[in-house]
Amino acid sequence: MSTSDRLHVVTADDLPPSRVAFGRTIIWASGLLLLLSFALQTAQALHWVDLGLTTWRPTLYAYLVWAVCLCWGQVLMRGEQGKRVLFVLPAVLFVVSLTVFPLLFGILIALSDWNLSNPDGRKFNGTANIVRMWNDPFYWNALGNMVWYCLAIVVEYAIAFGLALMLNAQIRARKFFRVAFLLPLMLSPVAVSWMVGKSILDVRLGPIAQLSQWLGLGQPSFFGDPVVAMLTIMAMDAWTFIPFMMIMLLAGLQAIPQEVQEAARVDGASGWRGFWEVTFPLMLPVSVTAILIRVIFKLKLADIVITVTSGGPGGATDTVTSFIYREYRDRSNVGYGTLLAMVYLVIIIVAMTVLMKVADRFVRPRT
Repeated sequence: MSTSDRLHVVTADDLPPSRVAFGRTIIWASGLLLLLSFALQTAQALHWVDLGLTTWRPTLYAYLVWAVCLCWGQVLMRGEQGKRVLFVLPAVLFVVSLTVFPLLFGILIALSDWNLSNPDGRKFNGTANIVRMWNDPFYWNALGNMVWYCLAIVVEYAIAFGLALMLNAQIRARKFFRVAFLLPLMLSPVAVSWMVGKSILDVRLGPIAQLSQWLGLGQPSFFGDPVVAMLTIMAMDAWTFIPFMMIMLLAGLQAIPQEVQEAARVDGASGWRGFWEVTFPLMLPVSVTAILIRVIFKLKLADIVITVTSGGPGGATDTVTSFIYREYRDRSNVGYGTLLAMVYLVIIIVAMTVLMKVADRFVRPRT
């Protein structure tokens, strides 16, 4: 390729050493200013010194100065290459400001005794919140409940797959059923909680309770027994999110070429055998994606539990998210609630990483 055929070639600039040195100087100086500001404000937050600072604005301003100097220094030190870096670097710095600083501040709160009802305000207590969490049976009970809630996804997946197969078949009023089955997905979980949990399943005035009494079957209690209460919460949550899995699986079924299905029937793989040996293996990538997304939604289950049972009876329906919510709302315990939330975040990251590694073995093409 000749030189005239090249549209643009980025070459190393012949930059003077004084310019490069100045670029390094402003980057390191602004970085040291940021570290010093953060260290001083952290020391004040831990009540080691009293600088009279009421907010973290000095650290914010120091970060802005460092960000500007970093971008400017890239241009001074690298010339044309530094200008190319400016297309990405400001966005990276903005994302860091929205993730790293809140994370560090959250860790600081998690290691503090901060109850909003305490007039003394926040006090650093080290690992006291961690010890309290380790000895908190209600938190471990909520974690155990989450295992059962997540295992219910297997049943939800089976129901969603059956509905998707039915809606993919040539049945009458297929379009009507597709819209009808999607209606629960259009409702918010809070609306479902009030409509089903607080109205239809009400133990005194609910239509099911009144019908049961009229038939002489007694007064049912959907939220009095621990097992029945958890199954009822699972059913309401499943009724809301099964359509989501169903529509994903239906899209996967419609993407399977008809020639594959016809070839399987010609080879004698029809009915259950055709489903198990042809349809189900082809649907594995979509199935795994639907299940992983459903697990993410399940791990943050809280609104139905908070609205209907508040974790009762005796914590039988409690989730980690609803338990943390009550720590904030009912007990105003910001420090302990933040620690529980951060520990739960670590558990979710580890669990989802393991699930994705395991799922990759199923969706990986076999040769």
